[in-house]
Amino acid sequence: MGDQPLILTAQLPDGLQGWATALRTAHFPPERNYLAAHVTLFHALPGFCEAEVVQQVRQLAKEFAPVEARIVGIMSLGGGTAIRLESEGILRLRAMLAEHFHGLLTDQDAGGKRLHITVQNKVSKNEAKALQAELAPLVAERPFAFRGLGIHRYEGGPWTQVDDVNFRGRARA
Repeated sequence: MGDQPLILTAQLPDGLQGWATALRTAHFPPERNYLAAHVTLFHALPGFCEAEVVQQVRQLAKEFAPVEARIVGIMSLGGGTAIRLESEGILRLRAMLAEHFHGLLTDQDAGGKRLHITVQNKVSKNEAKALQAELAPLVAERPFAFRGLGIHRYEGGPWTQVDDVNFRGRARA
């Protein structure tokens, strides 16, 4: 535990995780690519709340089954490219956590959330548009289920995993 912020992610199923990480490895600037592909739900939960974050995430994981989601296409990040996702269920779980941690969230985390997997960032708009055109016909709409939630500590580049919890309940988010 410490002062480093915590990052909360929705965990992808293994096959999708491997495919998205391969895209990220191929297209993310290598000098900035410290991470596997991920879906960030919160960018900076306060590090001093680590025990409470772990408790809340573990409680949700006990109650909820894997959460349905969909790949819906490519998304522009301006100077980057992402795989756009939709999941009402994961957004509901995120809203529950946002309500619980109300008053402790950064402006970025308090606002709305567009679900995505970043495969390229911090490149020129022309590079990003070229990759979007290349990937658009290759990224088909398809369903999947988030397998759980991950908690990570931000340490200036790479993240340290704090917890990785699979959904194992019966309720649907």
